[in-house]
Amino acid sequence: MTSPLRLGIAGLGTVGAGVVKIIRAEAELLAARAGRPVTISAVSARSRDKDRGVPLKDYAWEDDPVALAKRDDVDVFVELMGGSDGPAKAATEAALAAGKDVVTANKAMLAIHGQALAEQAEAADRVVRFEAAVAGGIPVVKSLTEGLAGNNMTRVMGVMNGTCNYILTRMENAGLPYAEVFEEANKLGYLEADPTLDVGGIDAGHKLALLASIAFGTKVNFGAMQLEGIERISIDDITRAGDMGYKVKLLGVAQMTGRGLEQRMSPCLVPATSALGQLENATNMVVLEGDQVGQIVLRGAGAGEGPTASAVMSDVMDIARGIRVSTFGRPADTLVEAQAANELQPAAYYLRMELQDKPGALAKIATLLGEHGISIDRMRQYNHEMSTAPVLIVTHKTTKDALTVALDGFSATGVVATPPVAIRIEEV
Repeated sequence: MTSPLRLGIAGLGTVGAGVVKIIRAEAELLAARAGRPVTISAVSARSRDKDRGVPLKDYAWEDDPVALAKRDDVDVFVELMGGSDGPAKAATEAALAAGKDVVTANKAMLAIHGQALAEQAEAADRVVRFEAAVAGGIPVVKSLTEGLAGNNMTRVMGVMNGTCNYILTRMENAGLPYAEVFEEANKLGYLEADPTLDVGGIDAGHKLALLASIAFGTKVNFGAMQLEGIERISIDDITRAGDMGYKVKLLGVAQMTGRGLEQRMSPCLVPATSALGQLENATNMVVLEGDQVGQIVLRGAGAGEGPTASAVMSDVMDIARGIRVSTFGRPADTLVEAQAANELQPAAYYLRMELQDKPGALAKIATLLGEHGISIDRMRQYNHEMSTAPVLIVTHKTTKDALTVALDGFSATGVVATPPVAIRIEEV
């Protein structure tokens, strides 16, 4: 009989417990699909006594995840603790040094230390796999490293944080302000202990940095990511953008341009009729574009016990089958330092402002935009009963630099009552 693949699981939270459940419930199915049994030798977590909804008495216990990573009866170290440094990083390095393969869901660790860990793994003829680190149950890492390996990738984009998508769609559907929906999401347990990881775009930015490395053959460079969260998005923006045929999404975009590698995670407008525009609640969506395949849209649960444990098992099963893929889809020593784009690709923009209700106000704004080479595609003024009037403008494509200079000049016109809001419109 073929020897089993023996796992050591560090971290028994929602995902870790989910992995244990799958292995216990589906032992025969996993063995049939992998051609060998998949078993658990030992586990580690901060507390032995916590009820995790699954029996653990059959497995050895290690208080120290580093000790777990070094055990002789562990072939694959499954890191599900989280955190960019500390025990997760130390145990992962120990596992690789001890000749173990590693499966992890730790996007923060890989976004910061992915290059070094990939080099260590490949020097030891080991693999580090991380399907569960990006978009939960959606097999986007496997799609890029394997299914689309024959393509030059042109763009990767998507909604990669379900909490932010929940907040934005809840604001729209219920007509509620950001602060109220934020508190609602927090009470439901959707937010990280540090909420800025979610609403500040950091969590999604980590994921995008990993996908950009695979797609474009570059070293992971989270430090070059342009990050902007959803905190400034108001219900007015959501409502007014809807009137113009758009939805607001926290959208990640990575593309290689003549100006360098563009990586940004920020609120954008997308057409309401597009697949991204129709994405509701906590669901994730990743759009991959390649020169041969065109556009592929992947949609599914971006978090949760079942979807994320499913992604962990995808990597475990590949290792059990003997499938060996470099961490970022090509040998780590061939990944290049990407020059960060010094300017974003031109795009159309949505502008919202309050203008003084006086003759010639719109003309002054249009003139100022024209002086900076920005032409207007559409404009809408709403009925008003006060001394100011809400105005929306959708521009034709322009550069971010030109728009910034123009907006800086709005206050000098004497007709703008409040600072204008500008949101990029992404072609999808």
